[in-house]
Amino acid sequence: MATTTTTTTRQITTEDVENKYNLEHSSGSSGLPTIIMQPDTIANPGPLGLCGFALTTFVLSLHNAGAGVPADGPHGVVTGLAIGYGGIAQLLAGMWEFKTGNTFGATAFSSYGAFWISFGMMFIPSTNILASYSDPDVLRQSLGYYLLGWTIFTGIMLIASHRSSAGLVSLFFFLFITFILLTVGKLQNSLNSQIAGGAFGIVTAIIAWYNALSGLLTKDSSYFSLPIGRLR
Repeated sequence: MATTTTTTTRQITTEDVENKYNLEHSSGSSGLPTIIMQPDTIANPGPLGLCGFALTTFVLSLHNAGAGVPADGPHGVVTGLAIGYGGIAQLLAGMWEFKTGNTFGATAFSSYGAFWISFGMMFIPSTNILASYSDPDVLRQSLGYYLLGWTIFTGIMLIASHRSSAGLVSLFFFLFITFILLTVGKLQNSLNSQIAGGAFGIVTAIIAWYNALSGLLTKDSSYFSLPIGRLR
């Protein structure tokens, strides 16, 4: 008597077109396939955040320093840059820093991204933020308090960065001085303090770009690297 053996084929499908998961068959008694999940590969969001911060700071600081333009003149061109690149792009970099587990980077990029968005919104006429002040002296004092708050926050980040790298400590140190000078410029109505703050802001932007370039020059993408002076 003939015996008929029926073999049932179990089909496994995956929707991961980027092959982030490997499908392997286990050697157990059940004979069922086992899906092994591999960790996602996340690019370094640091250079993006630093570049967004650096470029926006550089352009605004040129205006504050009076480099080819009146130091007390308008700087509306910074508005779009502050919202788009310094703001949204840097905020997104901060969100990805949370994914990588970098609390410091996430706090810094998210906060300064929000700073640039809030700064840019002030100069959008439809928000009516600046126009709501009928007294220019009161407006100047309010902007001074706004900058004072960011000065305090930057001081906190400077302290928190003391075990990171010399490049990062230098960045927050010069940014801290920049905010101090800009705050004094508003609270004391001192154009010279604003110009000095603009000069320090330019230096801050260059340091931020240097740190960003150092992060971009990896062993896989460059034949050389830039030292940033690790302090750990």
